[in-house]
Amino acid sequence: MGSQVRKGRGALSNQDARYQSFVRISVDNGWDDPQPGPDKLPTKVTEDQSRSVIARNTSPDVPFEQSINPYRGCEHGCIYCFARPTHAYLGLSPGLDFETRIMAKPDAPGLLAKELSRPDYRCSIIAMGTNTDPYQPVERQYRITRGILEVLSRCNHPVGITTKSTMIERDIDILAPMAARGLAHACISVTTLDSDLSRRMEPRAAAPRKRLELIRRLVDAGIPTGVLVAPVIPVLTDHEIESILEAAAYAGAHSAGYVLLRLPLEVKDLFKEWLAEHKPLSAQHVMSLIRQSRQGRENDTVFGRRKRGTGVYADLISKRFQVATRKLGLPHVLAALDVRQFVAPGSMAADRLNSSHQKPGISSDHQLSLFE
Repeated sequence: MGSQVRKGRGALSNQDARYQSFVRISVDNGWDDPQPGPDKLPTKVTEDQSRSVIARNTSPDVPFEQSINPYRGCEHGCIYCFARPTHAYLGLSPGLDFETRIMAKPDAPGLLAKELSRPDYRCSIIAMGTNTDPYQPVERQYRITRGILEVLSRCNHPVGITTKSTMIERDIDILAPMAARGLAHACISVTTLDSDLSRRMEPRAAAPRKRLELIRRLVDAGIPTGVLVAPVIPVLTDHEIESILEAAAYAGAHSAGYVLLRLPLEVKDLFKEWLAEHKPLSAQHVMSLIRQSRQGRENDTVFGRRKRGTGVYADLISKRFQVATRKLGLPHVLAALDVRQFVAPGSMAADRLNSSHQKPGISSDHQLSLFE
């Protein structure tokens, strides 16, 4: 499958995963009328058979210990997504496979109830949307995120959600009461206010205007909500930092954070391919500033530097953000969530949750900083 712009997709190609024992390349076979691949690629969903659902980390620059990803891969198709390389662990491409081959975890609510019932479980905030979006389009059918929230609400377990999707409004009936008990907050990621750029760069995410409206609706529902300016992309979006923050503050955002563009592993090649197609005149400038802020490389994995970068350009972005948020009165953290209310579900309740959660298509009549 060669490089080609496809409607509703961010990546232009489907480069092989780094763990594959072979590499496929496109070649010109000499015919005058080569047949390109299909313009539209359908989304294929496979059910994931995970035996646990809570992921844990000890990264010193990640402000949460626990997270849940209801889906592997993400239909939003954001070309810059740092999670793309995780698809290589499944033997799939971080390119088009990442946004068209989705792994859903329909058993997640039941698995979560069982894990929360463990005698050694220690309650700490569960973050959602830290890797792939819990409200990507496939959630309309599977409703896994809603099932997870129902379990967390029953157990009085705190949750923080990051999303680019207006679908989170569907779950206000769960999140608003949780927020009233100090158990939930949300963060809306806004990359750009340019709708045309957004369509090309994050094709199946909500339009920028819709995300700003979403902030207001969540705030009006009593849910503490922040804005995440992420990623800040040199040349393409960096000039919008103040505009995004001002628009979010006007919508009622309670806090703000930002992340400088990261290009781990396969993402750097996918992003450069995208630049060559959509922003060819800016490509060289974009990559030059990225290297200037990444120790001369295209990516820096060092904790404490990977989200902010170093050097003159990165320092300038940081100072602009600090000045703008100070002027607008936007703190860099959302209010602390309460972990003391947690009540573990009983084993019988967990079993009922696990058995009653229906799979699609099967009929049976502490303080959390804004994160990437």
